[in-house]
Amino acid sequence: MGSMGGSRHLNALNAPRYWPILRKEYKWVVKPSPGPHAIERSIPLLVLVRNLLGYAETAREARRLIAGGHFKVDGKVRKDYKFPVGLMDVIEVVETGELYRVIPVPTRVLGLVKIPREEASFKLCRIENKVTVKGGHIQLNLHDGRNLLVRVNDARNPVEDVYETLGAVKLSIPVQQLLDYIPLKEGVIAIVSGGRNVGRVGKVVSIHRGMKRYRSIVTIEDRGGNRFQTSLDYIFPIGLEKPLITLPEGAW
Repeated sequence: MGSMGGSRHLNALNAPRYWPILRKEYKWVVKPSPGPHAIERSIPLLVLVRNLLGYAETAREARRLIAGGHFKVDGKVRKDYKFPVGLMDVIEVVETGELYRVIPVPTRVLGLVKIPREEASFKLCRIENKVTVKGGHIQLNLHDGRNLLVRVNDARNPVEDVYETLGAVKLSIPVQQLLDYIPLKEGVIAIVSGGRNVGRVGKVVSIHRGMKRYRSIVTIEDRGGNRFQTSLDYIFPIGLEKPLITLPEGAW
């Protein structure tokens, strides 16, 4: 009888291409646990600690550091070395106080940018979907697996429901408190999270909506006045007048 469910192992050659691992030297690589981000859009905490941060030379050393509670993700200590770390997550090295945010970067898809302490108190989450729940309240389903409940006073006239899908909310971490909202509209600043223009930042010039989200085209203009187009599915709003998050030097 064949095995039930998915495999617990991941061949290094089949891992996402942006993972900074030695594919031809080692056959296997750690497979992320089910969590807030999909495999193709995340990096296991072990790979992040060993290959990106450089705090360990081997997987065994990285596992000991992670099990010792030396790293926080979004303000919470994570001891699972398979924990998936993804877009906009905040990483903290407890002993040194170093803080990083995971953002899209050109060619490498996901990378780390160092951030100040005051910025580590929040993260941006894109609204992937929203539903009406019991009592007429609105539930926002976010890109990192979170569900945010927006309470309304009158279900027949929900004036509190100003949120639209593909917009972004600013949440405090680790306490999930709604701080701000960035709608997806012309004039907002956005970062591209996928495709050949991944990591590029600019103002949204126009949005041409098609039958599906991935068929909708967004035109963006960067600070140099260069315009480019990408799929609506790759757009992540990060600010109205200026970016709310730290970006790599030269990105904006």
